Amino acid sequence: MKRYPSCILATCCAPWDERGQFDEPVFRRLVQTSLTGTRHLYVFGTAGEGYAVSDEQFDAVVRAFSEELRAVDADPMVGVISLSLPTMLNRIQRCADRGIRTFQIALPSWGALSDRELRTFFRDVCDGFPECRFLHYNLPRAKRMLTAAEYGELAERHPNLVGTKNCTDSLSFVYGLLHEAPQLQHFLTETGYLYGSLFGECGILASLVTGWSRLRDIFDAGKQRDVTRYPTLIQECELFTKLLFECVADTHIDGAYDKIFARVLVPEFPLRLLPPYEGTPEVEFQEFVAKLQERLPAWLPARD
Repeated sequence: MKRYPSCILATCCAPWDERGQFDEPVFRRLVQTSLTGTRHLYVFGTAGEGYAVSDEQFDAVVRAFSEELRAVDADPMVGVISLSLPTMLNRIQRCADRGIRTFQIALPSWGALSDRELRTFFRDVCDGFPECRFLHYNLPRAKRMLTAAEYGELAERHPNLVGTKNCTDSLSFVYGLLHEAPQLQHFLTETGYLYGSLFGECGILASLVTGWSRLRDIFDAGKQRDVTRYPTLIQECELFTKLLFECVADTHIDGAYDKIFARVLVPEFPLRLLPPYEGTPEVEFQEFVAKLQERLPAWLPARD
Protein backbone atom coordinates (compact mmCIF):
# COMPACT_ATOMS: atom_id res chain seq x y z
CA MET A 1 0.00 0.00 0.00
CA LYS A 2 1.33 3.42 -0.96
CA ARG A 3 1.72 5.90 1.87
CA TYR A 4 0.73 8.89 -0.30
CA PRO A 5 -1.70 9.19 -3.23
CA SER A 6 -0.71 9.24 -6.87
CA CYS A 7 -1.36 12.76 -8.14
CA ILE A 8 0.06 15.80 -9.91
CA LEU A 9 2.34 17.54 -7.41
CA ALA A 10 3.15 21.17 -8.23
CA THR A 11 4.90 24.14 -6.68
CA CYS A 12 3.74 27.68 -5.98
CA CYS A 13 6.56 30.22 -6.20
CA ALA A 14 6.63 33.32 -4.00
CA PRO A 15 6.47 36.70 -5.79
CA TRP A 16 8.61 39.64 -4.63
CA ASP A 17 7.74 43.28 -5.37
CA GLU A 18 10.17 46.06 -6.38
CA ARG A 19 11.22 46.50 -2.73
CA GLY A 20 11.86 42.79 -2.27
CA GLN A 21 8.72 42.36 -0.16
CA PHE A 22 6.35 39.41 -0.38
CA ASP A 23 3.51 40.27 -2.79
CA GLU A 24 0.75 38.41 -1.00
CA PRO A 25 -2.20 39.29 -3.31
CA VAL A 26 -0.34 38.03 -6.40
CA PHE A 27 0.74 34.91 -4.53
CA ARG A 28 -2.82 34.13 -3.51
CA ARG A 29 -3.92 34.49 -7.15
CA LEU A 30 -1.24 32.03 -8.22
CA VAL A 31 -2.33 29.51 -5.58
CA GLN A 32 -5.97 29.86 -6.61
CA THR A 33 -5.05 29.41 -10.27
CA SER A 34 -2.89 26.38 -9.47
CA LEU A 35 -5.72 24.78 -7.52
CA THR A 36 -7.68 24.58 -10.78
CA GLY A 37 -5.02 22.14 -12.01
CA THR A 38 -4.25 20.11 -8.89
CA ARG A 39 -5.08 20.17 -5.20
CA HIS A 40 -1.62 18.83 -4.35
CA LEU A 41 0.51 21.95 -4.06
CA TYR A 42 3.62 22.85 -2.11
CA VAL A 43 5.77 25.88 -1.35
CA PHE A 44 9.52 26.23 -0.80
CA GLY A 45 11.03 23.54 -2.92
CA THR A 46 14.28 24.57 -4.60
CA ALA A 47 12.24 26.40 -7.24
CA GLY A 48 10.31 28.18 -4.53
CA GLU A 49 13.39 29.81 -2.97
CA GLY A 50 13.06 27.81 0.22
CA TYR A 51 16.83 28.07 0.55
CA ALA A 52 16.77 31.90 0.44
CA VAL A 53 13.93 33.16 2.64
CA SER A 54 14.21 34.64 6.11
CA ASP A 55 12.11 33.22 8.94
CA GLU A 56 9.74 36.17 8.61
CA GLN A 57 9.29 35.59 4.88
CA PHE A 58 8.91 31.86 5.47
CA ASP A 59 6.13 32.41 8.00
CA ALA A 60 4.29 34.96 5.82
CA VAL A 61 4.25 32.69 2.77
CA VAL A 62 3.25 29.62 4.79
CA ARG A 63 0.38 31.52 6.42
CA ALA A 64 -1.06 32.73 3.10
CA PHE A 65 -0.52 29.35 1.43
CA SER A 66 -2.14 27.31 4.17
CA GLU A 67 -5.13 29.67 4.30
CA GLU A 68 -5.75 29.30 0.57
CA LEU A 69 -5.50 25.51 0.61
CA ARG A 70 -7.64 25.08 3.69
CA ALA A 71 -10.31 27.26 2.09
CA VAL A 72 -10.85 24.42 -0.41
CA ASP A 73 -10.17 21.62 2.09
CA ALA A 74 -6.80 20.75 0.52
CA ASP A 75 -3.69 19.64 2.40
CA PRO A 76 -0.78 22.15 2.32
CA MET A 77 2.74 20.78 1.84
CA VAL A 78 5.63 22.95 3.00
CA GLY A 79 9.22 22.52 1.86
CA VAL A 80 11.96 22.93 4.46
CA ILE A 81 15.48 23.54 3.16
CA SER A 82 18.45 24.78 5.17
CA LEU A 83 22.11 24.15 5.84
CA SER A 84 21.12 23.96 9.51
CA LEU A 85 19.21 20.97 10.85
CA PRO A 86 18.09 22.93 13.96
CA THR A 87 16.65 25.60 11.66
CA MET A 88 14.78 22.92 9.73
CA LEU A 89 13.38 21.40 12.91
CA ASN A 90 12.35 24.83 14.15
CA ARG A 91 10.49 25.62 10.93
CA ILE A 92 8.75 22.25 10.95
CA GLN A 93 7.65 22.87 14.52
CA ARG A 94 6.28 26.33 13.67
CA CYS A 95 4.32 24.85 10.77
CA ALA A 96 3.09 21.96 12.93
CA ASP A 97 1.86 24.53 15.45
CA ARG A 98 -0.29 25.90 12.61
CA GLY A 99 -1.72 22.43 11.99
CA ILE A 100 0.40 21.66 8.92
CA ARG A 101 1.28 17.97 8.77
CA THR A 102 2.89 17.38 5.36
CA PHE A 103 6.44 18.43 4.55
CA GLN A 104 9.01 18.20 1.80
CA ILE A 105 12.63 17.95 2.92
CA ALA A 106 16.08 18.01 1.34
CA LEU A 107 19.42 17.07 2.84
CA PRO A 108 21.67 19.83 4.22
CA SER A 109 24.04 20.70 1.38
CA TRP A 110 27.16 22.31 2.87
CA GLY A 111 28.82 18.91 2.66
CA ALA A 112 27.72 15.46 1.55
CA LEU A 113 26.29 13.47 4.47
CA SER A 114 27.97 10.22 5.49
CA ASP A 115 25.86 7.11 6.04
CA ARG A 116 25.66 7.75 9.79
CA GLU A 117 24.85 11.42 9.24
CA LEU A 118 22.13 10.45 6.79
CA ARG A 119 20.52 8.18 9.38
CA THR A 120 20.78 10.94 12.01
CA PHE A 121 19.07 13.42 9.68
CA PHE A 122 16.07 11.21 8.97
CA ARG A 123 15.87 10.11 12.62
CA ASP A 124 15.76 13.68 13.91
CA VAL A 125 13.26 14.86 11.28
CA CYS A 126 10.91 11.90 10.91
CA ASP A 127 11.03 10.50 14.44
CA GLY A 128 10.97 14.01 15.88
CA PHE A 129 7.53 14.63 14.34
CA PRO A 130 5.74 11.26 14.24
CA GLU A 131 2.38 12.94 13.59
CA CYS A 132 3.70 14.47 10.33
CA ARG A 133 4.38 13.07 6.85
CA PHE A 134 7.62 13.65 4.95
CA LEU A 135 8.53 13.53 1.29
CA HIS A 136 12.23 13.63 0.41
CA TYR A 137 13.53 15.65 -2.54
CA ASN A 138 16.50 13.79 -4.05
CA LEU A 139 18.61 16.39 -5.85
CA PRO A 140 22.27 16.84 -6.81
CA ARG A 141 22.53 20.18 -4.98
CA ALA A 142 22.44 18.21 -1.72
CA LYS A 143 25.74 16.59 -2.78
CA ARG A 144 24.41 13.12 -2.01
CA MET A 145 21.83 11.34 -4.13
CA LEU A 146 19.96 8.56 -2.36
CA THR A 147 19.72 5.19 -4.05
CA ALA A 148 16.58 3.11 -4.42
CA ALA A 149 17.94 0.63 -1.88
CA GLU A 150 18.59 3.41 0.64
CA TYR A 151 15.01 4.59 0.24
CA GLY A 152 13.82 1.07 0.95
CA GLU A 153 15.83 0.95 4.17
CA LEU A 154 14.69 4.40 5.28
CA ALA A 155 11.06 3.55 4.53
CA GLU A 156 11.27 0.50 6.79
CA ARG A 157 12.81 2.58 9.55
CA HIS A 158 10.46 5.58 9.30
CA PRO A 159 6.76 4.88 8.64
CA ASN A 160 6.04 8.61 8.20
CA LEU A 161 8.45 8.88 5.26
CA VAL A 162 5.79 8.75 2.55
CA GLY A 163 7.35 9.72 -0.76
CA THR A 164 10.22 10.98 -2.87
CA LYS A 165 10.82 13.56 -5.60
CA ASN A 166 13.27 12.53 -8.29
CA CYS A 167 14.02 14.53 -11.44
CA THR A 168 15.07 11.63 -13.63
CA ASP A 169 14.01 9.76 -16.71
CA SER A 170 16.50 6.92 -16.20
CA LEU A 171 14.55 3.72 -16.74
CA SER A 172 16.82 1.69 -14.49
CA PHE A 173 16.67 4.19 -11.63
CA VAL A 174 12.91 4.62 -11.91
CA TYR A 175 12.41 0.87 -11.92
CA GLY A 176 14.67 0.59 -8.88
CA LEU A 177 12.63 3.12 -6.94
CA LEU A 178 9.38 1.28 -7.59
CA HIS A 179 10.94 -2.11 -6.86
CA GLU A 180 13.13 -1.30 -3.83
CA ALA A 181 10.79 1.14 -2.07
CA PRO A 182 7.28 0.26 -3.29
CA GLN A 183 5.52 1.67 -0.21
CA LEU A 184 6.69 5.20 -1.02
CA GLN A 185 4.96 7.35 -3.62
CA HIS A 186 7.63 8.38 -6.11
CA PHE A 187 7.08 11.70 -7.87
CA LEU A 188 8.89 11.90 -11.19
CA THR A 189 9.08 14.65 -13.78
CA GLU A 190 6.85 14.25 -16.79
CA THR A 191 8.87 11.83 -18.95
CA GLY A 192 10.08 9.87 -15.92
CA TYR A 193 6.48 9.54 -14.78
CA LEU A 194 5.46 7.94 -18.07
CA TYR A 195 8.36 5.49 -17.81
CA GLY A 196 7.57 4.76 -14.16
CA SER A 197 3.93 4.10 -14.93
CA LEU A 198 5.00 1.10 -16.98
CA PHE A 199 6.24 -0.54 -13.76
CA GLY A 200 3.71 0.59 -11.17
CA GLU A 201 1.96 3.49 -9.50
CA CYS A 202 3.82 6.80 -9.27
CA GLY A 203 3.04 10.51 -9.39
CA ILE A 204 3.97 13.51 -11.52
CA LEU A 205 6.35 16.13 -10.21
CA ALA A 206 5.06 18.92 -12.44
CA SER A 207 8.14 20.67 -13.83
CA LEU A 208 6.68 22.16 -17.04
CA VAL A 209 3.69 24.09 -15.73
CA THR A 210 2.60 26.71 -18.26
CA GLY A 211 -0.88 25.22 -18.41
CA TRP A 212 -2.74 22.28 -16.93
CA SER A 213 -4.37 20.58 -19.91
CA ARG A 214 -1.28 18.78 -21.20
CA LEU A 215 -0.15 17.79 -17.70
CA ARG A 216 -3.50 16.11 -17.12
CA ASP A 217 -3.11 14.34 -20.47
CA ILE A 218 0.26 12.98 -19.31
CA PHE A 219 -1.13 11.96 -15.94
CA ASP A 220 -4.09 10.17 -17.51
CA ALA A 221 -1.93 8.40 -20.09
CA GLY A 222 0.29 7.06 -17.32
CA LYS A 223 -2.61 5.95 -15.14
CA GLN A 224 -4.15 4.13 -18.09
CA ARG A 225 -0.76 2.85 -19.36
CA ASP A 226 -1.81 4.10 -22.78
CA VAL A 227 1.58 3.60 -24.40
CA THR A 228 0.24 4.66 -27.79
CA ARG A 229 0.22 8.23 -26.49
CA TYR A 230 3.68 8.14 -24.91
CA PRO A 231 5.79 9.03 -27.99
CA THR A 232 3.85 12.22 -28.75
CA LEU A 233 3.80 13.35 -25.13
CA ILE A 234 7.52 12.62 -24.60
CA GLN A 235 8.43 14.42 -27.82
CA GLU A 236 6.42 17.44 -26.68
CA CYS A 237 8.21 17.48 -23.30
CA GLU A 238 11.58 17.37 -25.09
CA LEU A 239 10.55 20.19 -27.43
CA PHE A 240 9.27 22.28 -24.51
CA THR A 241 12.65 22.01 -22.78
CA LYS A 242 14.51 22.73 -26.02
CA LEU A 243 12.49 25.90 -26.62
CA LEU A 244 13.02 27.02 -23.03
CA PHE A 245 16.80 26.80 -23.24
CA GLU A 246 16.87 28.34 -26.70
CA CYS A 247 15.29 31.46 -25.21
CA VAL A 248 16.43 31.55 -21.60
CA ALA A 249 20.02 31.42 -20.35
CA ASP A 250 20.90 28.15 -18.64
CA THR A 251 22.95 29.96 -15.97
CA HIS A 252 19.92 30.90 -13.87
CA ILE A 253 19.20 29.20 -10.57
CA ASP A 254 16.23 26.80 -10.59
CA GLY A 255 13.56 29.22 -9.40
CA ALA A 256 14.04 31.54 -12.38
CA TYR A 257 12.50 28.96 -14.71
CA ASP A 258 9.54 28.20 -12.48
CA LYS A 259 8.78 31.89 -12.19
CA ILE A 260 8.54 31.99 -15.97
CA PHE A 261 5.85 29.35 -15.74
CA ALA A 262 4.10 31.20 -12.89
CA ARG A 263 4.11 34.35 -15.03
CA VAL A 264 2.37 32.45 -17.84
CA LEU A 265 -0.35 31.33 -15.42
CA VAL A 266 -0.69 34.72 -13.70
CA PRO A 267 0.44 37.54 -16.05
CA GLU A 268 1.18 40.00 -13.23
CA PHE A 269 3.55 37.57 -11.48
CA PRO A 270 7.04 39.15 -11.23
CA LEU A 271 10.10 37.32 -12.53
CA ARG A 272 12.51 38.65 -9.89
CA LEU A 273 14.25 36.44 -7.33
CA LEU A 274 15.57 37.23 -3.88
CA PRO A 275 19.11 38.62 -4.17
CA PRO A 276 21.81 37.86 -5.01
CA TYR A 277 20.12 35.63 -7.61
CA GLU A 278 18.79 37.15 -10.81
CA GLY A 279 15.56 36.30 -12.55
CA THR A 280 14.84 35.97 -16.25
CA PRO A 281 14.91 39.17 -18.34
CA GLU A 282 11.56 40.21 -19.78
CA VAL A 283 12.76 39.84 -23.36
CA GLU A 284 13.69 36.20 -22.81
CA PHE A 285 10.32 35.50 -21.19
CA GLN A 286 8.45 37.03 -24.13
CA GLU A 287 10.53 35.09 -26.66
CA PHE A 288 9.82 31.81 -24.90
CA VAL A 289 6.07 32.43 -24.71
CA ALA A 290 6.00 33.35 -28.39
CA LYS A 291 7.76 30.10 -29.32
CA LEU A 292 5.35 28.09 -27.16
CA GLN A 293 2.43 29.79 -28.86
CA GLU A 294 3.87 28.87 -32.25
CA ARG A 295 5.13 25.34 -31.58
CA LEU A 296 3.24 24.01 -28.52
CA PRO A 297 0.02 25.99 -28.07
CA ALA A 298 -1.59 23.11 -26.16
CA TRP A 299 0.90 23.80 -23.34
CA LEU A 300 -0.46 27.31 -22.75
CA PRO A 301 -3.54 28.11 -20.66
CA ALA A 302 -6.79 28.90 -22.40
CA ARG A 303 -7.55 32.62 -22.10
CA ASP A 304 -11.06 34.06 -21.95
